[in-house]
Amino acid sequence: MLFQSNQNANLLKDYGGEPIVLDLEKLAYLNNNFRLAIWTGERLQTTLMQIPVGGAIGLEMHHDVDQLLIVADGVGMAKMGKEEDALTYQRGIKSGCGIFIPACTWHNIINTGSRPLKLISVYAPPQHPFGTVHATKADADRAEEGYGK
Repeated sequence: MLFQSNQNANLLKDYGGEPIVLDLEKLAYLNNNFRLAIWTGERLQTTLMQIPVGGAIGLEMHHDVDQLLIVADGVGMAKMGKEEDALTYQRGIKSGCGIFIPACTWHNIINTGSRPLKLISVYAPPQHPFGTVHATKADADRAEEGYGK
Protein backbone atom coordinates (compact mmCIF):
# COMPACT_ATOMS: atom_id res chain seq x y z
CA MET A 1 0.00 0.00 0.00
CA LEU A 2 1.24 3.49 -0.83
CA PHE A 3 1.40 6.29 1.70
CA GLN A 4 -0.27 9.68 1.21
CA SER A 5 2.06 12.67 1.07
CA ASN A 6 1.82 16.24 -0.20
CA GLN A 7 4.06 15.29 -3.12
CA ASN A 8 1.77 12.41 -4.08
CA ALA A 9 -1.35 14.55 -3.63
CA ASN A 10 0.03 16.91 -6.30
CA LEU A 11 -0.14 14.01 -8.76
CA LEU A 12 -3.95 14.02 -8.52
CA LYS A 13 -4.95 16.36 -11.33
CA ASP A 14 -6.42 16.18 -14.82
CA TYR A 15 -3.60 15.50 -17.31
CA GLY A 16 -6.00 15.44 -20.25
CA GLY A 17 -5.36 16.18 -23.86
CA GLU A 18 -1.65 15.27 -23.89
CA PRO A 19 0.04 11.89 -24.32
CA ILE A 20 1.14 10.54 -20.94
CA VAL A 21 1.81 7.31 -19.07
CA LEU A 22 0.26 7.17 -15.59
CA ASP A 23 0.35 4.57 -12.81
CA LEU A 24 -3.44 4.43 -12.44
CA GLU A 25 -3.34 1.85 -9.66
CA LYS A 26 -1.05 4.07 -7.55
CA LEU A 27 -3.19 7.13 -8.27
CA ALA A 28 -6.37 5.21 -7.38
CA TYR A 29 -4.84 4.32 -3.99
CA LEU A 30 -3.90 7.97 -3.41
CA ASN A 31 -7.32 9.34 -4.34
CA ASN A 32 -9.62 10.10 -1.40
CA ASN A 33 -12.29 11.90 -3.44
CA PHE A 34 -15.57 10.35 -4.51
CA ARG A 35 -14.61 11.28 -8.12
CA LEU A 36 -11.54 12.92 -9.62
CA ALA A 37 -10.86 13.33 -13.35
CA ILE A 38 -7.31 12.18 -14.07
CA TRP A 39 -7.36 12.45 -17.91
CA THR A 40 -9.95 14.16 -20.09
CA GLY A 41 -9.61 14.09 -23.87
CA GLU A 42 -12.00 14.81 -26.71
CA ARG A 43 -13.32 11.23 -26.98
CA LEU A 44 -12.26 9.53 -23.73
CA GLN A 45 -12.06 10.31 -20.03
CA THR A 46 -10.59 8.50 -17.03
CA THR A 47 -11.64 9.27 -13.48
CA LEU A 48 -10.66 7.83 -10.11
CA MET A 49 -13.35 7.01 -7.58
CA GLN A 50 -13.44 6.11 -3.92
CA ILE A 51 -16.66 4.58 -2.59
CA PRO A 52 -16.82 4.59 1.23
CA VAL A 53 -17.65 1.48 3.25
CA GLY A 54 -21.36 0.79 2.82
CA GLY A 55 -21.58 3.45 0.09
CA ALA A 56 -22.51 3.24 -3.58
CA ILE A 57 -22.03 5.10 -6.83
CA GLY A 58 -25.81 5.40 -6.98
CA LEU A 59 -28.21 4.11 -9.59
CA GLU A 60 -27.48 5.82 -12.92
CA MET A 61 -27.61 5.41 -16.68
CA HIS A 62 -25.59 7.20 -19.37
CA HIS A 63 -27.49 7.58 -22.67
CA ASP A 64 -24.54 8.10 -25.00
CA VAL A 65 -21.57 6.87 -22.96
CA ASP A 66 -19.94 3.46 -22.70
CA GLN A 67 -18.12 2.96 -19.40
CA LEU A 68 -15.45 0.63 -18.04
CA LEU A 69 -14.85 0.42 -14.29
CA ILE A 70 -11.70 -1.30 -13.01
CA VAL A 71 -11.49 -2.28 -9.35
CA ALA A 72 -8.09 -1.17 -8.01
CA ASP A 73 -8.78 -2.18 -4.40
CA GLY A 74 -11.65 -3.50 -2.31
CA VAL A 75 -14.74 -5.60 -2.85
CA GLY A 76 -18.30 -4.84 -3.81
CA MET A 77 -21.34 -5.68 -5.90
CA ALA A 78 -22.03 -4.62 -9.50
CA LYS A 79 -25.69 -4.39 -10.50
CA MET A 80 -26.83 -3.71 -14.08
CA GLY A 81 -29.93 -3.93 -16.22
CA LYS A 82 -31.88 -2.39 -19.08
CA GLU A 83 -34.64 -1.16 -16.75
CA GLU A 84 -34.19 1.10 -13.72
CA ASP A 85 -36.17 -1.25 -11.51
CA ALA A 86 -34.80 -4.52 -12.95
CA LEU A 87 -31.06 -4.80 -12.34
CA THR A 88 -31.01 -8.47 -13.29
CA TYR A 89 -27.23 -8.73 -13.81
CA GLN A 90 -25.51 -8.85 -10.40
CA ARG A 91 -21.94 -9.94 -9.72
CA GLY A 92 -19.47 -9.66 -6.87
CA ILE A 93 -16.40 -7.59 -7.70
CA LYS A 94 -12.87 -7.44 -6.29
CA SER A 95 -9.43 -6.04 -7.12
CA GLY A 96 -8.62 -6.60 -10.78
CA CYS A 97 -12.21 -6.92 -12.01
CA GLY A 98 -13.37 -4.96 -15.05
CA ILE A 99 -17.02 -3.93 -15.23
CA PHE A 100 -18.16 -3.12 -18.78
CA ILE A 101 -21.27 -0.93 -18.93
CA PRO A 102 -22.78 -0.24 -22.38
CA ALA A 103 -24.61 3.03 -22.99
CA CYS A 104 -28.27 2.99 -21.89
CA THR A 105 -27.62 0.42 -19.15
CA TRP A 106 -28.78 1.17 -15.61
CA HIS A 107 -26.06 0.39 -13.10
CA ASN A 108 -24.90 0.75 -9.52
CA ILE A 109 -21.70 -0.27 -7.74
CA ILE A 110 -21.95 -0.92 -4.00
CA ASN A 111 -19.05 -1.22 -1.56
CA THR A 112 -19.68 -4.38 0.47
CA GLY A 113 -16.21 -4.49 2.03
CA SER A 114 -14.59 -3.18 5.19
CA ARG A 115 -12.42 -0.53 3.50
CA PRO A 116 -12.97 2.06 0.75
CA LEU A 117 -13.58 0.68 -2.74
CA LYS A 118 -11.06 2.21 -5.17
CA LEU A 119 -12.14 2.37 -8.81
CA ILE A 120 -10.73 3.54 -12.13
CA SER A 121 -13.53 4.66 -14.44
CA VAL A 122 -13.15 5.10 -18.20
CA TYR A 123 -15.86 6.93 -20.17
CA ALA A 124 -16.18 7.16 -23.95
CA PRO A 125 -17.00 9.91 -24.73
CA PRO A 126 -16.16 11.99 -21.63
CA GLN A 127 -18.94 12.27 -19.04
CA HIS A 128 -17.61 15.01 -16.74
CA PRO A 129 -16.01 18.43 -17.33
CA PHE A 130 -12.22 18.68 -17.51
CA GLY A 131 -10.68 18.87 -14.04
CA THR A 132 -13.72 17.49 -12.21
CA VAL A 133 -13.19 16.89 -8.50
CA HIS A 134 -16.13 15.76 -6.35
CA ALA A 135 -14.97 15.29 -2.77
CA THR A 136 -18.19 13.48 -1.79
CA LYS A 137 -21.15 11.79 -3.46
CA ALA A 138 -23.31 14.73 -2.37
CA ASP A 139 -20.94 17.06 -4.25
CA ALA A 140 -21.19 14.80 -7.32
CA ASP A 141 -25.00 14.71 -7.16
CA ARG A 142 -25.18 18.52 -6.97
CA ALA A 143 -22.78 18.94 -9.89
CA GLU A 144 -24.52 16.36 -12.07
CA GLU A 145 -27.81 18.22 -11.79
CA GLY A 146 -26.12 20.78 -14.04
CA TYR A 147 -24.81 18.42 -16.75
CA GLY A 148 -26.97 15.30 -16.60
CA LYS A 149 -26.23 11.64 -15.99
